Amino acid sequence: MLNPLSQMLIYTVVFGAIFGIRAPLGDPSGINVYSLYLLSGILPWGFINLICGLGLNSLIGNASLVRKVRFARETLIFSEVLFSLVQFSIEMTLLCIVLVIFGSPLLPWLPMLLLLMVLLAMFTSGLALILSVGAVFFRDLKYLWTIISQIWFFATPVIYDPARVEDKVSSFWYSIYHWNPSTAFIRSFRHVTFDGRAPDWSDLAVLVVISFASLAIGLAVFGRFSRRIAEEL
Repeated sequence: MLNPLSQMLIYTVVFGAIFGIRAPLGDPSGINVYSLYLLSGILPWGFINLICGLGLNSLIGNASLVRKVRFARETLIFSEVLFSLVQFSIEMTLLCIVLVIFGSPLLPWLPMLLLLMVLLAMFTSGLALILSVGAVFFRDLKYLWTIISQIWFFATPVIYDPARVEDKVSSFWYSIYHWNPSTAFIRSFRHVTFDGRAPDWSDLAVLVVISFASLAIGLAVFGRFSRRIAEEL
């Protein structure tokens, strides 16, 4: 929890105090605390970033085990996801407690929050499976991913209101931005927690499809290259 809290503090000072960015008014919660708006986006983004980072190192970091023992190697990735999901659940629980204190009517939507967390775990598991294999065959991928993740972070409305983007790009680019999976996830998480209402059903439908597709593709890619992993390591 220290990492998201430290990020929240830094972004609150830099973007909230210095640049004067304000949180949109929560609907219907009425909350407009920028630090809470930040945290409701930082936590799901942090989970995405964490799982991708763990996926990159899951096979390489256990190279000796992978070479010597025959087992279902995807369990290395799923164990990391499960451990991180427990941590993510604790963080989200603490955030929900604070938001309820500030007046968010999120309690009826807790089952929806759990569904979003499961979908996010499925989506990131697929990415982690692909990245784990990619890191074995392309050792510089972890350095390239650092750049990609930074671009992805600022292309996702974690620290700013997405309404600021709509009038500054063409409709084509805004559609890509709007349906960026991480944007849709964070938008839905904020609807449930910060706003205290259901996510948009169109978002939820897209997230279900994307999550199952990501996991299926990740398993397919991992299965396709799994026989060569020990040789490459």
